[in-house]
Parts: sequence; C-alpha cells; structure tokens
Amino acid sequence: MQKSEQQSHWKFAIEEISGSVQDVYAQEFRRRIEKASNGEIKVTVYPYGTIGTSDQITELVATGAIQLAMSSPGYLGKLIPELQVFSIPYLFPENIHQTKTPLTSGPTVKDYIAPLYRNKGLHFLAFLPEGWQVWTTNKKIQAPDDFEGFKMRVMTTPLLLKTFESFRANPTALNYSEVYSALQLKMIDGQVNPLFAIEEMKFYEVTDYLIFPQASHFITSLITSERFYEKLPEDKKKVLNRVVAEMQDFIFQKQEQINRERLAKMQKQKPDLNLVYLSEEQKQKFRNLSENVRKEYIKIGGPKAKMILQGLEKDFQEAAND
Repeated sequence: MQKSEQQSHWKFAIEEISGSVQDVYAQEFRRRIEKASNGEIKVTVYPYGTIGTSDQITELVATGAIQLAMSSPGYLGKLIPELQVFSIPYLFPENIHQTKTPLTSGPTVKDYIAPLYRNKGLHFLAFLPEGWQVWTTNKKIQAPDDFEGFKMRVMTTPLLLKTFESFRANPTALNYSEVYSALQLKMIDGQVNPLFAIEEMKFYEVTDYLIFPQASHFITSLITSERFYEKLPEDKKKVLNRVVAEMQDFIFQKQEQINRERLAKMQKQKPDLNLVYLSEEQKQKFRNLSENVRKEYIKIGGPKAKMILQGLEKDFQEAAND
C-alpha cells in the first residue's frame, strides 16, 4: 500500500502551552502512535499559538490542513451549542474517575454527542479531563453574595457567562493571553481555570486566593476531520482507535498528578497564597443557583439539549453506583 504524506505525517495542535496537561497527553500520544505504527506515522505537536487560536485550529482540522487537535467545549460550544452542557456547574460527580466510562463509552456520548461533531465535518475521538476548575480571586469568595460587583474572566461561551451571572458575579470575556495583565492592572477581579493552567500562566502571582468550589471539571475533546478519518487505511484507523482508548487510563491518572504538583509549586513560590475549600453547605448555595444554568442550556442548546443533559446525569449516576 502506497502511503500519502497525510497518512504518514500528522500535525497535532493543542490549546495549551508546552508542559500543560494537553501537551503531556499529546507527547505521550505521539510516542505511542509512532511505536504502534512501527514508525509509519509521525506526529508533530504544535503548542498553543504556534499555528492559531483555539477557534482557528478547529477550522484547520475541519479543512484538513492539520490532522488532530484539542478542542474544548468552552470554545467549540459556539459552533455546537449542545456541547455547552459541559459548562453546567455541578453536573459532574466529585470523583473524576466516575466520569471515565460515561465520557469514554457512555451511551449519551456515543449516540448523541459524537454525531454532533460529524454534522460539522469533525470526528470525535475522546473527551479528556484536565482537572477541577479553580477560581483565582483578589478576595475570599464563599457565597454568592461575595460575587456582587466582582468582575470574573470567563471564555465567551454563552453558558459560562450565564453561570457567573447566576452566581451574582459580573462575567467578563477576555482573551486567555490578556488575563495576567488584566488581573495585574485590576481590570478584572478573578478568573477560572484548572490548577496547572493557573500555575503555568502565573495567575496566582497577581491574585491572593485559590477558591475550590468543585463546581466543574475542565475537559477538552480530541478531534480529527470526518473526511480524514474515513479515508484512513483500516490498519492505521485501528492503530489510532487503539491508542486513543489506551490513553484514557493514562490521562485520568496523569492530570491528577500534574495538578497536585502544580499546587505544591504555587504554594512554595507564594507561601501566603490563601486556599479556600468550600464546605458542602457553601457549595449547595451555588448548586441551587445553577438550576438557572440548566434551564438556560435547554433553551439555547438545541432540540437535543434536554435529552443530552438528562442522559449524562443518568450515565454519571450509574457510574457512581457501580
């Protein structure tokens, strides 16, 4: 079989910088795919900013200019509104490992979410966890009243804006690269990201508190184009599918390790950094307000939104009971 350049050299763009959870995943994926294909497939990883923004790399995948990319629902939700379900606070169980089966092979993901990608010319390969979302703030936040007048940076996804509106904050959309300076100049009062991102972007340097509400996980999706996937020779398609499946155990464990290490590093660099873990009673106040976000999702998420939300809730509950 004659190999085309596209089949032998895969470009893989990620949404984060070198050393991030996505980069750790991509480098391990590269190593495994090259080994499993006996060197017939070569993978080049492109960190954030080297070939475009998150929106741009999704477009590059769809057009076939690159073969693989990370695309988080926070950005992709503008193109596929149903994916904003992952922005709903207090949807995920607190044990991240209880999300693995639902997000990897659960019926809602396979039967309802994956086809949404195909409708946009994309092929869904996997969801990957990157850790709990943590609020970095310039004051202690323990209740919705503490968010009054608080300018919280979020991505531009409508449901994220609605979430912090419901929490009584003033959500502010801002490019990722501008967040540090905006915090430093007090143009915003806080932002939300996983621990590893807070450390690598140095957001903790210009804020005083890390707030742990355990409201949502940050997840991203691994995608390729539907056309590229369908044209892959069967042997290479099997290699791709096998490596993606094997990588799930790796990344679920690895993201926990990375986030623990980054938290320890931040505490060493800034010993007076305040860590605030919300109690169950405190979390419940935010959880009650998140019902407004669920209603908004059903309204803006398209005709299958309610089915997807209820399906994921059922899948997570069944995984928790196993």
